[in-house]
Amino acid sequence: MFTLKSRIIEFSIRRYRWIAVAITLFTLSTGAFIPWITMDTDPENMLEQSAPVRTFHNESKTRFALSETIVIGVVNEGHPDGVFSPETLSRVFELTKFATSLRWENPDKPGLYSGVIEADMIAPSVAEHMAQNGPGSIRFEWLMPRPPTTREQALAIRDKALSNPLLKGQMISEDGKALCLYLPLTDKLLSYKIYEALQGKIAELGGEERYHIAGLPVAECAIGVEMFTQMTVAAPLTMAVIFGLLYFFFRKPALIFLPMIVATVAVVSALGLMIAFGHPVHILSSMLPIFLMPIAICDSVHVLSDFFETYTPAKGRGQTIREVMGRLFTPILYTSLTTAAGFLSFVTTSIPPARVFGVFVALGVMVAWAATVLLIPAYVMFIPERVLANFGQAARAREKVSRLTRILHATGRFAHNQAKLVLAAMVALIGVAIWGMTQINVNDNYAKRFSTSHPIRQADTALNSHFAGTYTAYMVLEGKEAGSPTEHDVARIRAHLLEVAAGFENDPAAPRIARDIADSLPAWANQSETMAGFLDLAVRQIENRRTKIPEAKSAVLDELKTALELEKERLKPFKRPDVLEYMAGLQAHLHGAGLIGKSTSLADIVRKVHQELIDGTPQNHRVPETIQGVAECCMQYQQSHRPHDLWHFVTPDFMQANIMLQFPRGDSTLTEQTVRAANAYIATHQPPADLLVRWAGLHYVNLHFQETMFWEMLASFGGSFVIVFVMMVILFRSVLWGSLCMLPLTLTIGAIYGVTGLVGKDYDMPVAVLSAISLGIAVDFAIHFLERARQLQRETGSWGAALPHVFGEPALAITRNVLIVALGFLPLMVAQLVPYKTTAVLLFGILAFSGVMTLVGLPAVLTVCQRWLFGTTRAR
Repeated sequence: MFTLKSRIIEFSIRRYRWIAVAITLFTLSTGAFIPWITMDTDPENMLEQSAPVRTFHNESKTRFALSETIVIGVVNEGHPDGVFSPETLSRVFELTKFATSLRWENPDKPGLYSGVIEADMIAPSVAEHMAQNGPGSIRFEWLMPRPPTTREQALAIRDKALSNPLLKGQMISEDGKALCLYLPLTDKLLSYKIYEALQGKIAELGGEERYHIAGLPVAECAIGVEMFTQMTVAAPLTMAVIFGLLYFFFRKPALIFLPMIVATVAVVSALGLMIAFGHPVHILSSMLPIFLMPIAICDSVHVLSDFFETYTPAKGRGQTIREVMGRLFTPILYTSLTTAAGFLSFVTTSIPPARVFGVFVALGVMVAWAATVLLIPAYVMFIPERVLANFGQAARAREKVSRLTRILHATGRFAHNQAKLVLAAMVALIGVAIWGMTQINVNDNYAKRFSTSHPIRQADTALNSHFAGTYTAYMVLEGKEAGSPTEHDVARIRAHLLEVAAGFENDPAAPRIARDIADSLPAWANQSETMAGFLDLAVRQIENRRTKIPEAKSAVLDELKTALELEKERLKPFKRPDVLEYMAGLQAHLHGAGLIGKSTSLADIVRKVHQELIDGTPQNHRVPETIQGVAECCMQYQQSHRPHDLWHFVTPDFMQANIMLQFPRGDSTLTEQTVRAANAYIATHQPPADLLVRWAGLHYVNLHFQETMFWEMLASFGGSFVIVFVMMVILFRSVLWGSLCMLPLTLTIGAIYGVTGLVGKDYDMPVAVLSAISLGIAVDFAIHFLERARQLQRETGSWGAALPHVFGEPALAITRNVLIVALGFLPLMVAQLVPYKTTAVLLFGILAFSGVMTLVGLPAVLTVCQRWLFGTTRAR
């Protein structure tokens, strides 16, 4: 009676033309969606749109009118005056003017322009210099209204810029060798278009200075461009190398196209279906072909290798492929299911691109399985018997293959004879791996996704060596609205009003008027739900009393009203001098800890304005002592050409403030350390007002994503590990054999991540995702090895007798798989994106190590534990 397995195999052999037509149509129909591909390089989309950190980030951008920014660095280390020569500043002036023109009208909304936001640009020609204009007044003027014509004029611009702590370290380097232009964007998706336009203009400028363009928006869009390059260049190169290795082993072009066809069917259909369902290609899903190809090729190489070893003209292609598929159908099915389970575990994460990636790679894995069990037998039936003349190991004993066979037999004998030594080495390896994993550093840095020779990586290095940092995060401080007035509040205000009235010595009615108002305060407090409402009611009541007393006596009411309004101002935390001093202390603490390069806040603006209002000397670079003084500084700053700049750091109601932090490196670990340091400072230094501290900025969003990715990928891997273990128990009908099958996987994961920690490689997205493919490939080899080992042990009667046979065709197939796929993916090392290089190195390591563990570790365990694993078996 035919089993389902036999029916599928017979159907693919007898209806091979139907199979070929159906798979071709399926591949073409799904691949037809690929031209509609869209790219998504926005790191925010690694989180759900409703994620609190993402929601608050966008709210903060709106609240403080913040924009994503492109940074243009100009560096001249050869000139004695650095970038402050008339020639360099003239070119900078021209480049700034060109940047202001990078705006395009929206065709769908006439009158609405997108591009560079000129009003928020920072550059020498649009930055302001503030200086004292006599006691109590400030003069605002453009720092460089026109290009200088003499060296003295250029150096004067440098000195003015360096005198402003708001510009030093941000627009101008402290050594004067570099300056930066900051171009805020209406839409960060325009960044690469602007990047290319700027590169074209820079090429026209000439000069000895060097120009660098950096900024997270540029890096994000550049990754999208590089992703297209890798998909169109590196992937075909990888397939070409794999094809060459297949030809080296099997020397029959008609057959070695098979794995490439299976891989193409899987990749094209999975990618096409993902696009058809409306999903953009993220940096994670752009690696779908890279992850899917080795999985698709592994199964087909097993089939091809077995076919190569067992084909004879006497049996013919039909009977040979029946035998091969009969032996491999179950192992291939289970390896595909375990791999699909590993990728489907991503569905449990809260990372949208990871869910999409997991679903469609799992879908591609099952398409690869279907193509393997249906298309390979069908394809073989298309090949005439004459084409297979001199094909197979029986007909062609090549020297290289026999040498490989001898090496494998020697490996088997070593694993058998030195089994206890191998087991001891495996135990030692586990110990080293555990220690190495404790050294893993969870970190991400967008600039480090580019190779060191890439212009964006070079720009990042150059600018962050001269400036305080091109990476920004925002510490948002929110004052809490005061609740109902307490008895203490009422008593304090009452005493203050009576004190004010006591100052009217020549008006005997003043104390009586003040006492009448003061006595009414408790009643007004009971009518108010908030402190602000209480003070507003008191002011209105004073205004009502104005009509009841002679005008000559109303002066005391004016003073009482002023006192209450001052109390209202005290409710606005970021007009209070003590709060601004606290902010300055927090900033100094973070800077002193070496965590940030620079910070800018309302406190910095107020201190600079106060300095110039007094006498311009350094000792007056401080926060005024009164609320009125702070208000005066803010009002003076708003007399400048750029009054809106104030609202980047405080809201108009002075209830929320923004501290902009600049980081000299893009590492998410640096942001994490800064957040911890800020929290520790706040915990040990009680703020003078009730403040809520929250964080925003892409740099902080990236940190939150890293933390989410680490724990959720770990949880999904743990869940899929359990699922795969259960499947192995079902496959082998034994908990012991199921556990043994998981051994190479466990050792491979431990070794790869142990080495990752020991060499200092950051645990980032590619490393996290590779755990899923580790699961699939390591279990793949173990399933094939153990399934054939059990079968041959039953046939021969003992493990010792079966060993030479196991290290024949089964070991050859595994070894060929390891060499073909591992070496085949090394060409990804030529990619400009580091995640592709990481994938190449780790795939090589995973395949090589899991192959060694399968061919050395498993036979050693089988040798030591054969009594428990095999029991007593007679040869058939």
